[in-house]
Amino acid sequence: MPAGSDGARVTARSKGKVERPFRTVKEAYETLCHFHKPETEAEANLWLRNFIGKYNDKPHRREPHSRIEDWIANLPETGIREMCSWERFCAFAREPERRKVGADARVSIDGAFYEVDGDLAGEEVLLWWGLFDHELFVEWNDKRYGPYRPEGGPIPLHRYRKRKPSPREKRAEAVAKLAEQISLPRAALGGSDFDVAPAEVVPLPKVKFTDPDPWGQIAYENELSARRGISYLLDRPLAELSSDDRAFVGELVGRTLNKAEIEIAIKERFRRGK
Repeated sequence: MPAGSDGARVTARSKGKVERPFRTVKEAYETLCHFHKPETEAEANLWLRNFIGKYNDKPHRREPHSRIEDWIANLPETGIREMCSWERFCAFAREPERRKVGADARVSIDGAFYEVDGDLAGEEVLLWWGLFDHELFVEWNDKRYGPYRPEGGPIPLHRYRKRKPSPREKRAEAVAKLAEQISLPRAALGGSDFDVAPAEVVPLPKVKFTDPDPWGQIAYENELSARRGISYLLDRPLAELSSDDRAFVGELVGRTLNKAEIEIAIKERFRRGK
């Protein structure tokens, strides 16, 4: 449908610019793996790197140079943006759901129970379920709690029955058997036996990933929260410390709010004191 043709919505203009490379890799490279399965993860990455290098060296569809040369020539001045780690991506890739916490301060989902703070008992809160992990965060009155992990749940044993394969799965098995009968030299994937000039590595500028840290997992919100965290690490009130130790804590939280740096400094200081 054309954009705005019905007067009630804006039609999405999907051009396939993102899906096309994934489809190319799936149809061109993944097919080669049916001839020989990589034995290790390093070997699979080597084969994929060899395929991408040969693919990018092919001529551009319009310009009189290769695809990789066109990509490098059109890079932004700031360079390519670095990606965050998989752990950080799992931390903020979440789906919201509004739910009422039980009187026992627990929330259940699919037989698993999450025990939250007692302040949330009986309150209607906003749950943030992890899409790639089992951690749960809770938001209530503009304040965030968590992470929480499942306390436990039923583990059914010996209650599974073998499911009959669907027609689609039968066709996939037939294709897999056919692929086993087709042969391809193993060296064609690794490129080790071919006389190919090594590719020139071009240093590219990068933009460091800016971590939003919405749940306060990396750094404390302020100095007061940092002092509470230090008191929790020491398992004692800060007022019981000596004047030198209190001065050290004040200088530490004034210098950094990073949780890892504060924990290392506190453990080193008070372990040495003991």
